[in-house]
Amino acid sequence: MIICKILKNGLLLLLALPTLPLVGQETICRRFILPEELREVSGLYYAGPDSLWWHNDGGDSPRLLLTDNGGKMKKEVMLPAAINEDWEDLTADKSGFLYIGDFGNNLNTRRDLRVYRFHPATGMLDSIRYVYPDQREFPPPAARANFDVEAFFWHNDSLHLFTKNRLVKGDYYAKHYVLPATPGDYTVQLRDSIYLKKRVVTAAAISPDGNTVALLSYYFRLRFGFLPTTRTTLWLLSGYQDGAFLQGKVKEKKIRKGPVPSQFETIDFLDNQSVLIASERTPVYRQKARKVRIAVSN
Repeated sequence: MIICKILKNGLLLLLALPTLPLVGQETICRRFILPEELREVSGLYYAGPDSLWWHNDGGDSPRLLLTDNGGKMKKEVMLPAAINEDWEDLTADKSGFLYIGDFGNNLNTRRDLRVYRFHPATGMLDSIRYVYPDQREFPPPAARANFDVEAFFWHNDSLHLFTKNRLVKGDYYAKHYVLPATPGDYTVQLRDSIYLKKRVVTAAAISPDGNTVALLSYYFRLRFGFLPTTRTTLWLLSGYQDGAFLQGKVKEKKIRKGPVPSQFETIDFLDNQSVLIASERTPVYRQKARKVRIAVSN
């Protein structure tokens, strides 16, 4: 039985759900609280029935956390040979390797950008290091400061990275880079870009059938000069060809706003019609996850 811990009107509720399997997966809670170890959750990979891999943002220990479908801790895996400079997203390939994106770069000054590749079954750990072909200055002028990444996924033996532009003085373009998913040193390939008005990208995922890409984004502003407000938006891309994801059809899905700002920074597909997103802890809200249904016609 999965115990779902959810917040409703500020109260903590416990909901017991029988673990009866659905088609291809076990029941996953619609909303649940994440363990205290994931206060700054930043990466998520749905590994299958009752197995969710997570990691925290920069500053945490170099570790991965495994929970069940209700957020209950199952185990912690330390990666002592790795450094969590600024881990931002998590993905996996079909052979069981997890890819950890250590590419957070808020100041656009990093020269040590990398993706760790880790196999949970064998403990094998190596890295993929890269530079941007269009960055010459560290940092570049504000108008060109678009080399921070918080979103990527694996697809067809490559890693697809999407930049997080600046909410202040940015032009709201997210760039799509392509990186080989094998250890080594590379210059990433700039593939394309997309304009997302007043939004910056914080996570990305691709559906199991490869037909839908989800970009998670948000905006932040002060209303009346002092009241913080955020809005989370999903951009669903479909109908693309040959990995040109940003050239496909674009559907906008707004996530309902709460009375107090929260920032969703992680996403992965549960199946072809639903995703799981999660947000960090705030002074008001605990760290939490929620399931979102999508409807995309390809």
